[in-house]
Amino acid sequence: MGLIRFGAEAFGSMPNFRLQVVTNTTCKTPLAGERPDLIGRLRYTFFNRSVTSGELILAVAMFIAVSANTAFFSAAIAAFGNGATAWPFHASLFLSVVAFFVLLLSLLCHRMLVKPVLILFVMASAGFAYFAHAYGTVFDRQMIANALQTDSAEAFDLVTPALLIWVAVFGVLPSIAVWRSNLVFPDWKAETIARLKLAGVALAVLAVSGLAFGGHYAGLLRQHPEVTGRLIPSYPLVSAFRHFMHGSRAAHDVHVVIGQDAVRTAHPQRELVIMVVGETVRADHWGLNGYVRDTTPSLRKEKVLNFAKFGACGTSTAVAVPCMFSDLGRANFDTEAAVHRDNVLDVLARTGVSVLWRDNNSSSKGVADRVTYEDFKSPARNPICEDGECRDEGMLAGLQDYIDKQTGDILIVLHQMGNHGPAYYKRYPKEFERFTPVCATSDLGSCTSEQLINTYDNAILYTDHFLSKVILLLKANDANFETAMFYLSDHGESLGEFGLYLHGAPYALAPEAQKHVPAVMWLGEGMKRDVVQSSLAERSQRQWSQDNVFSTLLGFFEINSHNYDPKQDILERTGFNVSARH
Repeated sequence: MGLIRFGAEAFGSMPNFRLQVVTNTTCKTPLAGERPDLIGRLRYTFFNRSVTSGELILAVAMFIAVSANTAFFSAAIAAFGNGATAWPFHASLFLSVVAFFVLLLSLLCHRMLVKPVLILFVMASAGFAYFAHAYGTVFDRQMIANALQTDSAEAFDLVTPALLIWVAVFGVLPSIAVWRSNLVFPDWKAETIARLKLAGVALAVLAVSGLAFGGHYAGLLRQHPEVTGRLIPSYPLVSAFRHFMHGSRAAHDVHVVIGQDAVRTAHPQRELVIMVVGETVRADHWGLNGYVRDTTPSLRKEKVLNFAKFGACGTSTAVAVPCMFSDLGRANFDTEAAVHRDNVLDVLARTGVSVLWRDNNSSSKGVADRVTYEDFKSPARNPICEDGECRDEGMLAGLQDYIDKQTGDILIVLHQMGNHGPAYYKRYPKEFERFTPVCATSDLGSCTSEQLINTYDNAILYTDHFLSKVILLLKANDANFETAMFYLSDHGESLGEFGLYLHGAPYALAPEAQKHVPAVMWLGEGMKRDVVQSSLAERSQRQWSQDNVFSTLLGFFEINSHNYDPKQDILERTGFNVSARH
């Protein structure tokens, strides 16, 4: 760490500096007259030469600024240009980032905590930087929430050789250097004065930069959140703090009951609706939406009602799934508040509808906490599993028996594994590998765009097949129920466009690929009589979103409540005595 001192002293050019290389790991002070070799010189410089806490903090701050923030500085250059007049600002920005890290670490590092805190920052920076570099991930509060809800299987898919190498080079090795550095502390008074001087210099750098480029920094903070959201590790750590503070406040919220006036309108035939919550399917790869490949051949044969203009409530499962079942809508939605508030499943169950949630994904994200929930992610319940991957089709096992045992209306929600990345190649059986070559790894950056898209499209083919099986089950019950299937994906996916992969980008900055999702309905003969047929074609061309799911599900079961809004129902109903309040 002595490299940060200026002058020849850092490399031992003092008159008595010599190095003796020994056979064991102990590096001794060089003897007079002996000439050091390069390895021995470096050993002495890093591990034997005394360094102060200020020097170590400055070294780590510079290392993190350089190694972990290439995405941040690249975004800044893209935002402000790379012309000759812009480079002074970019140089100022680099110095400001280093100064900010120095100031932050100066506040956190105190004597025996210096090394542990610096190592924590180095390791966290390495982890965050890999995902920012490899997938273009921005760690806002919702991304932190999504990461915390990731199960072990999903997390394992993200552990690639590239990740391990990255963390080893930019996390483990620098941490070893920090831990083995010969850190010395003067007395408390001298240490405090030195630390105040270091913080003062950092503040001076920030002040001078702000005065010299005030307009640039104001624009950076107000107009370019895509840049500030990439500062590592500061932004992810702040987001994590905000997430836990928000969750702590929400934990004391009183549960909000909605739809207490909800009643089912009398109707002669029972309802059977299966809602399929898809995973990570983007609308522009959906065959029915005009994609160059027919990724939905089975659905095309069924002549389903396709909604080509359908928006997601969020760009991650942690947001989109609870949001689509909530009455709040995207504009007012809050994940923590939703945990303490009824959703449409609660309203339906309260009116007597039998509600079943089957899950082949990570969880229901709190949506099914108060209804019957069945986990199909393991062979213990899912009969169709291979090589550790349980198929969505397995959620249909025993479903007819469940239907036969119910006495009233039924809503079944099937939460797919679908196109969950990055291991798209695991999401479908081999017989659905129609498009080749494929990307048979979770390290998406190592695959060509063709391989990545082929693999992703194969997974959609399997979803198409799965949905055709759902329709087949409904057809078998069409004589005894008014039947319907409602499918929509939770959010979309980036496949390398603009350097982004996967999903979870902040909604305001996310590309359409993450926000535009496919949605289809299949209606049985009885259900068709409950909707205005002449309006279906026109309504299929309208702009809808997951905000419309709440009233649409209530409409399927003809629930009369002040919470039901016919204007928000995707379908126009017939013979439905809606409350006069609308």
